[in-house]
Amino acid sequence: MTKNREIDKITDWSKKIINSVEKVFYGKTEVIEMILVSLLCGGHVLIEDVPGVGKTILARAIAISLGGNFNRIQCTPDLLPADIIGVSIYNPKEATFNFHYGPILSNILLVDEINRATPRTQSALLEAMAENQISVDGKPIQLPSPFFVMATENPIEFEGTYPLPEAQKDRFFMSLKIGYPPREAESLILESQRRTKHPVVDLQKITDIETVVEMQSIIVNIQVHKMLKNYILDIAEASRGHSIFQMGISPRGTLALYKGAQALAALRGRDYVTPEDIKELAFPILSKRVIIKAEQLMKGMTEEMAIKSLMDSIELSLLKDSIG
Repeated sequence: MTKNREIDKITDWSKKIINSVEKVFYGKTEVIEMILVSLLCGGHVLIEDVPGVGKTILARAIAISLGGNFNRIQCTPDLLPADIIGVSIYNPKEATFNFHYGPILSNILLVDEINRATPRTQSALLEAMAENQISVDGKPIQLPSPFFVMATENPIEFEGTYPLPEAQKDRFFMSLKIGYPPREAESLILESQRRTKHPVVDLQKITDIETVVEMQSIIVNIQVHKMLKNYILDIAEASRGHSIFQMGISPRGTLALYKGAQALAALRGRDYVTPEDIKELAFPILSKRVIIKAEQLMKGMTEEMAIKSLMDSIELSLLKDSIG
């Protein structure tokens, strides 16, 4: 398959996914695109927003459209690591222990309200995300490929919650905020709910896991101009010495921005990355990978303002026709 045909295949695939999800999740095409970027890069997504904006519906719609083995975990303070990973149960007839796998053994895992789980349970999940494996009785067990986690977090509730530390949020490929829908989209929501069951139950699988793995293998071949590679490195280095930040971008963040730009370029029908791809991904990928100094927060500095200040401090001197 030629490179152009490979890119066309990814573009067509992503459009079908987006069209499917938008049957139940309206007015937020860019959010769906960002989730597909994470999936193509083998990363995981943290969705942070106020209650009722459709975080869980979005995750369910993505999972149904992609096919594969899907599980959901509703986090609560009494949830244990064994409830996620699994547990060994003694069989008295055979005098042996049989391991019963938990919901983590899936292709797509929805972790609802992750900040309601205790740090111990969160750590078990984050370890699986980082290593793509779990340990049972001292033996490593590989998780299915792909293994994609979508976690939701309610940022406005504090009682009975255990918010993820910023350093642990770095394990997620990107963090997203959905925001309130436009008026037209909210009108469609009202009309679509005039039934006893949620429309998400009508969605059908439109792809398969094997195709997802194939798409992931194509992404790594997307061209990244040397100047753009240096641009990404400049962003990372600038964050580590910037007056706003207590902690700058880690190498994991640098790699995420690089790979994310490759995936976004493919979704847009190109076999090469542009500066706009990097700029568009800067906030969702980098916002949780930096820590803003306390004095800056007291002055009213927000994550969005901080990332904008960082990006504005980097000069990109590229000729328009030198890319592509």
